Amino acid sequence: LRKPLKINNSAQRLAAPGNASAPSAGPSVAPGGDGGVAVSPWDIALCATGTAVAGENALVLAVLFYTPSLRAPMFLLIGSLALADLLAGLGLVANFAVRYLLRPPSEAAELGAAGLLLAAFSASVCSLLAITVDRYLSLYNALTYHSERTLGFTCAMVLLMWLLCLGVGLLPLLGWNCLREPSACSILRPVTKDNAAVLAVTFLLLFALMMQLYLQICKIAFRHAQQIAVQHQFIATAQATSTRKGLSTLSLILGTFALCWIPFAIYSLVADSSYPAVYTYSLALPATCNSLINPIIYAFRNPDIQKSLWLACCGCVPSTFSARPRTSSDV
Repeated sequence: LRKPLKINNSAQRLAAPGNASAPSAGPSVAPGGDGGVAVSPWDIALCATGTAVAGENALVLAVLFYTPSLRAPMFLLIGSLALADLLAGLGLVANFAVRYLLRPPSEAAELGAAGLLLAAFSASVCSLLAITVDRYLSLYNALTYHSERTLGFTCAMVLLMWLLCLGVGLLPLLGWNCLREPSACSILRPVTKDNAAVLAVTFLLLFALMMQLYLQICKIAFRHAQQIAVQHQFIATAQATSTRKGLSTLSLILGTFALCWIPFAIYSLVADSSYPAVYTYSLALPATCNSLINPIIYAFRNPDIQKSLWLACCGCVPSTFSARPRTSSDV
């Protein structure tokens, strides 16, 4: 009688609200092995999302690596974003493996998986900010920026950014965790409530900065479009089309990022480990899906990357494909 009682107590501990290892209520399937913990369908969804994220961003990195013409600083920033999202996808898969497949459980493995996720998502957000700054400066100093910006300088900035994000990822392993004090856990075990609040506030500040930069980008792009229209005596319809295109691109970038991350960041500020785990899962899943959308917005829409993909997959470029130069509307 003691053995079943021990298993039931262990399952109750794992199902405690706010425990990152807790499977949510609802239908579940058991993993391989006797007496294993029931697998949450939310964790299966996160693992599947992580697999898709890793595969998609690995494709972006392969295209950038094997195409010699894609060596400009802009593509280095896109590569940094793809690498961060690739690691985020691998981190989701590793987190699932540590939670359900690793027996006996290891605190070091749990902290390592959590650190990988922290570092990867931090690098992803910082890479998005770097791309935003690059776009802003390329329009604000359109005449001199491309000649002043060098690949070495961009590499140094990306390296510094990654070192900072890796430092964030090491915090759980260095003792900034709640494994010894479960009451201090946030909705993301083993991150403490205070650390989660700091990360959420930092994220909201970075988003506010990105929004301000993109608003400035939009203003500059519209002004450039108006100047070009006056110089070339374009009709008003062409100018309106360019304006709508710039506005739609801006809305796509900011809207996707905000819908994926803002609800989760705000929830991290107000919630704690006593809240139902299903709320955390339902907000964390869209946040991870942002890494699935990033390649579509920042990589696959780029004409040069599209051309490389056509050459790699089909060996030719379709006659209907036109790699037109980027204009001020392509914010």
